[in-house]
Amino acid sequence: MVGRHDTPSGRKRPAAPASAKIKPAVDIRQVRADDFRYLIAVARSGTRRSAALDLGVDHTTVSRRIRALEKILGVRLIERGAAGWELTDIGRRVAERGRAIEESVQEAVDAAVGEAADSLRGRVRVTAPDGFGTLVVTPALARLRMKHPHLSVELLTATRQMNLQQSGFDVAIAVGATLNSRLVSEVITPYSMGIYAAEEYIRERGAPESIDDVRNHPIIFFVDSLLQVGDLDLERHLPGATALFMSTNIFAHVEATRAAGGIGLLPAFMASRHPELIRLLPRDVDIHLNFSLAARRESLTNPTVKAVRDAIHAEVASRRTELLPPVK
Repeated sequence: MVGRHDTPSGRKRPAAPASAKIKPAVDIRQVRADDFRYLIAVARSGTRRSAALDLGVDHTTVSRRIRALEKILGVRLIERGAAGWELTDIGRRVAERGRAIEESVQEAVDAAVGEAADSLRGRVRVTAPDGFGTLVVTPALARLRMKHPHLSVELLTATRQMNLQQSGFDVAIAVGATLNSRLVSEVITPYSMGIYAAEEYIRERGAPESIDDVRNHPIIFFVDSLLQVGDLDLERHLPGATALFMSTNIFAHVEATRAAGGIGLLPAFMASRHPELIRLLPRDVDIHLNFSLAARRESLTNPTVKAVRDAIHAEVASRRTELLPPVK
């Protein structure tokens, strides 16, 4: 009698390698479509706590529902990374396809309550540098929210590097480009920086006659030890100059310059709002940097993210000469 592991010749048939084992099929009846909402929320925000706020639940509920989905699917969907919670490759694919479920549910709700099909809902969180975020991004987001009364907008402002641990965000704007491969970024506009002084300062201390002469004046700029954006390095733009009034807030730079506290290295779109500020050596000091917009790869197809991106691009286009004024 030939055993089940024997060949007809009587030799033992080698056991199938573990990699050849067939993975059992997922019972679709056990999958809760609602669980995909929790995975998508983490994909968008990057943190369980931010996802919980989006969904109006406790963060432990987010973890529990995602773990339940992982158990049913038999795969790992999220993992702890250096920059917070990140989706695995499989998790990103699942979230991308699961988003269609979320959108279909929203369309069904809109049809039931008679809302326009293109109405945006929920919460969107945007991070941006203080000055650009307040003066350019804010009006763009305010107008977008007025067009979509069920949309809630959060704007977080700080001058820092783009990363995935940034309190959770849908869209991030920063000086320079992102250094994180999990983010997809694009330049939205270049902008000009120059050196400015108040009329009072010029009357009392005089104006520098050359770049070398700038070293003899107190500079107003960022706190070097706390600066997280390499493109804003003072030594790169004004070699040998020393900042004697420093702040992490660009509005403080402007106000200190207006108060005749020194020469400020300021964005033109901010300094030009104050007629008492005079641009100095405009042909010698005309620094061009970029503002970039970034989002997680999983969020690029989200209608709200697309709408925010379009609104910011439109605002920038209408204010191009303000961001890049001609040098006189």
